[in-house]
Amino acid sequence: MSQLITTGMHPKAMRPGIFKWWSTGMEHPTLWTDLVEQETSDKAYEEMPEDTGFNLIQIKPEGDNFTYQTDAQGPTSRFTHVAYAGGYMVTFEEMEDNLYPEVGKRRTQKLARAARATHETTVAAMYNRAFTAGFTGADGVVLCSASHPCVNGNQSNLLTAADLSEAAIEDAITSIRGATDSVGLKENLRAMSLHINQANEFEALRITKSVLQNDTALNAVNAIRVSGQLPNGIKVNPYLDDTDAWFIRTDAENSLIHFQRNPLTFGEDAAFDNKVQKYACYERYSVKWANWRGLYGNAGA
Repeated sequence: MSQLITTGMHPKAMRPGIFKWWSTGMEHPTLWTDLVEQETSDKAYEEMPEDTGFNLIQIKPEGDNFTYQTDAQGPTSRFTHVAYAGGYMVTFEEMEDNLYPEVGKRRTQKLARAARATHETTVAAMYNRAFTAGFTGADGVVLCSASHPCVNGNQSNLLTAADLSEAAIEDAITSIRGATDSVGLKENLRAMSLHINQANEFEALRITKSVLQNDTALNAVNAIRVSGQLPNGIKVNPYLDDTDAWFIRTDAENSLIHFQRNPLTFGEDAAFDNKVQKYACYERYSVKWANWRGLYGNAGA
């Protein structure tokens, strides 16, 4: 239900004597761009069908015919753009009688902050629901699953449940290196970045940045560090809800994708019959995945 800002909402603004108005909420760098590939769209939705490709070619004995393979279409991911809009309404009397212009100016800033927080929450939700039944992709299973159906059988991007540790990250990187495409050819993927809730930030730094092996008395190198794993670093994101869960993005293409249909815009208008001023923002986008190999997830122990 829409609400109206009247003189009663900020009664202190109607008379002098206020030292300073304040509110919580600092501006921070955008985080959601670390979670997805960014694309634009000029349609109501975008579709990305999988093209399964060919398997290994066969030895041809002398005089025998070539062996021919078929090329098939796999699951189709549809990105349906969703509109996000909101605003506030202010009476003429509130604007006229308000003695503190900064109160009105800050409302637009707070609206922009709310829109950015909505965007962060929406994109991060794809990760937060990565293990949750019911939030499935085009292949019929959740984003991080042990049973993604492929031409050569089920494949997995679900890591063995374990809290964040050096050994768990090494196991994850090994799994990523062994990934195959839909027909079974080696992908030779690379682990690019580690995505965590802030509860794991300092442990992640110790694991990945230590010169020697973490939490041991052994004079052993930190294999993750010296081999140049996770070149895009650690991405701490407070919008990731589960403090135990952690994710590794790979260099697989056409994976977790954000389509921007309409960028964030602001507008204002006044109603003639009641002199109420309206301020609003609007944007439209979609977030989903096509190639699940772009993300490997661990729900934690």
